[in-house]
Amino acid sequence: MIGTIIGAIIAGLIIGALARLVLPGKQNISVLMTIILGILGSLVGSWLVYQLGYSNSNGGFKIIPFLAGIVLAAIFIVIYERMTGRRGTTHV
Repeated sequence: MIGTIIGAIIAGLIIGALARLVLPGKQNISVLMTIILGILGSLVGSWLVYQLGYSNSNGGFKIIPFLAGIVLAAIFIVIYERMTGRRGTTHV
């Protein structure tokens, strides 16, 4: 159980960074908030994928929950920016 939580936190760190990379423009949020939203995306994404019936019967890296975590973390970052009124800057 503890190993799963620690794994989700580490994956959340990576997922938060990747989510910011896939979003266009600059996200004006702190590194700590990126980590928190990445962890949240990782946990919710994994939970949602497994609730929809995903099983990794062949073993190996679980790519579907990982990708779902990135997508959800990106959505959480956009929602956070809109709720706090922070906007990214774009250069033309």
